[in-house]
Amino acid sequence: MILRISKKKFIYLISPNTIPINFYSTLNEVLKSDKISFFQMRFKKYSFKKKIFLGKKIKHLCKKNNVKFIVNDEPVLAKKLNADGCHLGQNDTNIKEAKKIVGNKIIGITCHNSIKLAKDAIKNKANYIAFGAFFPTKTKKAKFKSNIKTLNKARKLTNIPIVAIGGITNKNYKKLLLNNANFLAISGYIWNNKKYKPIEAIESLK
Repeated sequence: MILRISKKKFIYLISPNTIPINFYSTLNEVLKSDKISFFQMRFKKYSFKKKIFLGKKIKHLCKKNNVKFIVNDEPVLAKKLNADGCHLGQNDTNIKEAKKIVGNKIIGITCHNSIKLAKDAIKNKANYIAFGAFFPTKTKKAKFKSNIKTLNKARKLTNIPIVAIGGITNKNYKKLLLNNANFLAISGYIWNNKKYKPIEAIESLK
């Protein structure tokens, strides 16, 4: 599957860690912004059953707003929800096994700051590769730090989309877009922003 790259729709939105009040109405408003290509459902603390329940609602909103619905870590859950794809960490199911489970769907994988991991992902036909963390983040503990050099090296290897993640805000996002990142994976800046509401945070990324 070849992913379409849009300079306008450069946001790869990741869910908050838990569902806040009025989440669905807020999510619908955010997805309408026409800046989001992907929404990743990432709920580490919820049961499989609850993630099925939440995923059905989220998938409906994604489809309504022409946003790809991606499930984090769990190919079986992605298949159950008939999601558009699955994002894998390095400690999750490998790409080949994930493809056997989900079929011809989007498979993306975290490569931290490693060109070697990126080469392996490309060889195994990942649909996108993700690097990070680029900046300090409170969303999750970042064991690895990435840099602009890695983005530029990765672009020389492949034409598949490159996703940048980690501490991205309206103060630093342009630097990544100008250095070969096609999509920016953002969570905390949207959902936990003390200055802006989620839709305002999205709109600040011009």
